[in-house]
Amino acid sequence: MEYRKLRVIISGGGTGGHIFPAVSIAKKLKEVNPETEILFVGAEGKMEMEKVPREGFRIIGLPITGLQRQLTLHNIANDIKVPFKFVGSIRKARTIIKNFQPDIAVGVGGYASAPLLMAATRMNIPSLIQEQNGFAGLTNKLLGNKVQSICVAYEGMEKFFPADKIVMSGNPIRPEMHPYSEKERIEGLSLFGFDPSKRHIFVVGGSLGSGTLNKAMKAWIEAGRPGGEDVEVLWQCGKYYKAGIDEFMAAHPAKGVIHSDFISRMDLAYAMADVIISRSGASSVSEICATAKAAVFVPSPNVAEDHQTHNAMALVRKDAALLVKDADAEKDLLPTALKLVHDPERIAQLEKNALAMALPDAAMTIVNEIYKILEK
Repeated sequence: MEYRKLRVIISGGGTGGHIFPAVSIAKKLKEVNPETEILFVGAEGKMEMEKVPREGFRIIGLPITGLQRQLTLHNIANDIKVPFKFVGSIRKARTIIKNFQPDIAVGVGGYASAPLLMAATRMNIPSLIQEQNGFAGLTNKLLGNKVQSICVAYEGMEKFFPADKIVMSGNPIRPEMHPYSEKERIEGLSLFGFDPSKRHIFVVGGSLGSGTLNKAMKAWIEAGRPGGEDVEVLWQCGKYYKAGIDEFMAAHPAKGVIHSDFISRMDLAYAMADVIISRSGASSVSEICATAKAAVFVPSPNVAEDHQTHNAMALVRKDAALLVKDADAEKDLLPTALKLVHDPERIAQLEKNALAMALPDAAMTIVNEIYKILEK
C-alpha cells in the first residue's frame, strides 16, 4: 500500500481513554508518512486541550458540553445551554473543515466527536469511527450509518453498527505495553523496592483515582491485611485522593504496601505484578490483554450505558479475567485478588486467555483502513 500524504482531522477526547487512542493513531499516520498533516478538534476546557499540544499536535476547541445528570441549579443551567452549544459547535466544525480541507475525518468518541463528524458527513468528507468500548455510545450509533468504516475492539458489535462497515482493529495502546520478560519483572520489583520472593498486586485507579478501589484497600489495611502476609501491593491511589490516603497511611503503617498518586513507569508496574486490580475502561482492558496479565476488574457504575461492565464481561466470558461489582468491592475485592494471587495455575490460565484476545497492532490496522477508504 502506498502511504501518500494526507490531511486528517481527528476529533474527540474528554478522557484519557479517548485521547490516547487518538494520539496513537496520529503518531502512526505520521510514522507511515511524515508529511501528513493532522488537526485535532476537541472540547473547550477538556483535558485534550492541554494533552494533545504536549504530544506535538495542533488542536482547536469546540464550545460543546455534555448533559449533567445530577439535579443541581448549576447543572440545570448548564443543560439548558447544551442544545445551543451543540448547534454552535456544528457551525464551528463546518468552518474548521472548510479551512483545513481534510481528506478524511476520524472520530474517537467524546464530546467533540459528534459535531465534527456530523458536519464532516454532511459535507461528504470520508469519515471513520473508532469505538473503544464493548457497548457503543449514542453518538457513534447515530453516526454508524453515515461513516465509511467503524473500527471496533470487541466482538458482537453488529448489534450497534452495520456489519459490512465493521473492522476488528482493537484499541491503540502504548507501545511499551507487551508481555514482559523475567528481566523486566525483576527490574520492576527493584524500582519499587519489592521482595522478589513474595507475590505482588498492582491496584491501579487511574490518574485521578478510584474512590471504590481506595475504600477497598483502606478496609483491608484496617482489618490487618488478612491473607496478605506474603503479598506486597503497589497502590496507585490517584491525584484526587492523594492527601487523604497520605493521612490514612500515616495512621495505619502497612509494611509492603506502597501508595502513590502517579506512576511514571507504568510498564514496570505491570511487569512486576502477578495480579492487577483495575477499573475496566477500554484502554485499561486492552493494555491488560496486551501485557498478558491476570486481572480483577471493578467496572465503574458512573459511566454512560454501563460500558465498563460490557468491557469487562467480554473477558470474563472467555475466562480471561475476574469481575467484582462496584457495590461489593469493599467486602470482596481484596479477598478475591488474594485468592487469585496465591493460585499460579489460575493466573497462568487467565494470562493465556487474555493474551489470546490482544490486538496489539490496532493503530496500524486503523491507519490501513483510513487509506483503504480513500482508495475506494
